Amino acid sequence: MKLFVFSIVLVVLFGFFISVEAQSTGKLKRVVIDAGHGGKDPGAHGQYSKEKDVVLAVALKLGNYIEKYLPDVEVIYTRKNDEFIPLMERAGIANKSKADLFISIHANYISNSRVRGTETFALGLHRSQENLEVAKKENSVILLEDDYTTTFEGFDPNLSESYIIFELYQNSYLDQSLEMASLVENQFEQRVGRYSRGVKQAGFLVLREIAMPGVLVELGFLSNSDEEKYLTSNEGQSLLASGLFRAFKDYKQNFDDKNKFNRPTQTAGIAKNTSPIKYRIQIASSRKKIKQGSSVYRKLDDIYEYQDGNLFKYTTGETKTFSEISKILPQIRKEFKDCFIIAFENDKRVPLSDAIAKTEE
Repeated sequence: MKLFVFSIVLVVLFGFFISVEAQSTGKLKRVVIDAGHGGKDPGAHGQYSKEKDVVLAVALKLGNYIEKYLPDVEVIYTRKNDEFIPLMERAGIANKSKADLFISIHANYISNSRVRGTETFALGLHRSQENLEVAKKENSVILLEDDYTTTFEGFDPNLSESYIIFELYQNSYLDQSLEMASLVENQFEQRVGRYSRGVKQAGFLVLREIAMPGVLVELGFLSNSDEEKYLTSNEGQSLLASGLFRAFKDYKQNFDDKNKFNRPTQTAGIAKNTSPIKYRIQIASSRKKIKQGSSVYRKLDDIYEYQDGNLFKYTTGETKTFSEISKILPQIRKEFKDCFIIAFENDKRVPLSDAIAKTEE
């Protein structure tokens, strides 16, 4: 267990430094498209289809759309054909490329053939047995890997107890991941015309290992005969890929807008830091306003609300330097495990790396 926790700490630290480098570019430059399963791992089975084939077709179409309409974005695939890629290797491909976003594509299955719909997951602790079962299904691929007990430090995808460890994971990319997940489900429902089961969180190993925002998309249920027909059709695959593309395009636009910044020009005799920088700790994010008097407000006296796109976000604390806010963070994490530091300049959120460059020199 100690080794397992230590590996999580390494991923979080590695993720912070990659995030800083990615943010400093100002634009989203790379995306990793991960077609789930493959090779000896077929994934879920429909009456006549295999998950690995459906998701690969959609992944390739999505990549083609991005390459054609957003040529400034580099598309990286974890696989482009029917081959088995271990989960750790998929994450390694993403981390090595220093990608800005990770999109893992899957199809679902459940014993009840009437269940239907899309759902998009961000990394987190499952809030329902249903979400846990989805995570177990997708994580079970590690059972096909050689020596998986060593690679994943004894993690057993079939044991509910193994997922308790996700409570310790500080997901620095939760906001961005939830933003992308919301954009995906909105496109599927509003533009593609699919039934959306919503945005969810669960403990997916492949999302745990990546050092960037990431989502796991379930395109529909192969166990539902109508959805299997749709998922295996060229039209259905094209429409789903186009929905994913539009969501990605919107996410990129938001990313680029948020990360635009102008570094101050250094002139002899003029101080470099002329813009007021404030650091705060983000503790919550919600698609609906959190009412005053709720649990968030009861736990802390100083709560600051701001709106970012379709999300309402909540912060606490305020300092002028990163080192000062870092001293406050451990105390806040006792109440809000997924909290993290953000920066504002003139009351507008700016990349943390840019703020640190201005205030810590």
